[in-house]
Amino acid sequence: MKRRNFLQGIAAMIPASSVLGHYSVMAEPLRKKVKITDLKVMVIGRLGGNTLVRIDTDAGVSGYGEAYWGFGVKDVMLGYLRETIIGEDPLDIEPLYTKMILRTGGAGAIGGVTVTAISGVEIALWDLAGRLLGVPVCKLLGGQYRAGVRTYLTSSPENFLDPASCREWATIVRNHPFGFRSVKTDILRVGDPGDNLYDSVFKNPHGNNRQLTNQDLDNNTKGFANVREALGDDFGIAVHTHWELDMSDALKLARAVAPMRPMWLEDPLPPDFSEAWSKLTEESPVPILTGENLYTRRGFMPFIVHQGCNMVQIDIPKSGGLLESKKIADLADIFDMPVCAHNAIGPLGTIASAHCAASMRDFKAHELSFGRLNGNANEMPWGHVEGDPVRGWEDFVIHDGPLVKDGRIQIPDKPGLGVEPSPDYVRAHLAPGETWWG
Repeated sequence: MKRRNFLQGIAAMIPASSVLGHYSVMAEPLRKKVKITDLKVMVIGRLGGNTLVRIDTDAGVSGYGEAYWGFGVKDVMLGYLRETIIGEDPLDIEPLYTKMILRTGGAGAIGGVTVTAISGVEIALWDLAGRLLGVPVCKLLGGQYRAGVRTYLTSSPENFLDPASCREWATIVRNHPFGFRSVKTDILRVGDPGDNLYDSVFKNPHGNNRQLTNQDLDNNTKGFANVREALGDDFGIAVHTHWELDMSDALKLARAVAPMRPMWLEDPLPPDFSEAWSKLTEESPVPILTGENLYTRRGFMPFIVHQGCNMVQIDIPKSGGLLESKKIADLADIFDMPVCAHNAIGPLGTIASAHCAASMRDFKAHELSFGRLNGNANEMPWGHVEGDPVRGWEDFVIHDGPLVKDGRIQIPDKPGLGVEPSPDYVRAHLAPGETWWG
């Protein structure tokens, strides 16, 4: 079937009123009329960087996706998933997701690289479905709650113990062209390993010793007070840890930063669920958030059911894709638990993630990260960016209008995701040894 003839026939095949209907109703006129012919992959920026996906069909229509960075993602896509989906109906997204999970069972399909790879392919399937049906992806996921998804910037002052440094950084954050109104800032842990503050034999003790010293607690009390003073009372601030504390010190940290009224304390304990999460959530004066290292509904279920956090944070292009993330959000909604999105990916994956967030009822905030705001260059997951990282972000994809405006990721009102990789920019930022679409 020729692409032009196919697209011209879509309007007659799908009544306008069906655009607001259930996905299965919308897809029915095209069932078994389109087949997947190929899956192509390329890695961006560096070896093990973000992986872009393209799914081609015999209708001449393609869908695009992006998976979280990591070694082995491309290998899983080409070694397992490509042959799994070729010849299939691209509109059978959930059955294809299940088939991919089953096909990669011997490679660890319940988490890690396999689910990350499946997530990227699943995103491309949703983009393809939207393009075939002439509808934005968020409409296919149940409907659109918001035109723009509130975002927060991940960034820290050069020295958050110095009020002047905090004020300089806060000026940059407040004047950012994306109009951020909230930020996530790292905690500070001190001590050279030679000082043996943490009794660690490792070069970097922070990830291997889960305790905070009194100096750490005092520094974070002072530092986050400086951040609050610099940004003002009307600015959202989240406290960022990296699964690095034990229960007692996580609670001490929560109490230390509580006067600053943070949005949440993120990932204070190791990722797996334990009763310590529920105890911390019950006793903490600050909302507890976690989820960026969890996969699928089963990974999130104990945290939600047993109240192991106050809100979940899903890494949508990593934890199972758009539909799985929507199911996680629906489970959280039963327990009146809001949802956030972790995000350390390029613009294509971010827009896909935002489509999913736009379809969630109780969505709170979506992460964006640009590296050093006052640096002359940044090493991003999708490559080395000279100068302003915002320009690299905008140039990465073909799009209409701003990607982020007034602190909100804009949802394109176009079929599919509404964006696709820019050939000129992506070709210049391929990982070593990669070629354009393989």
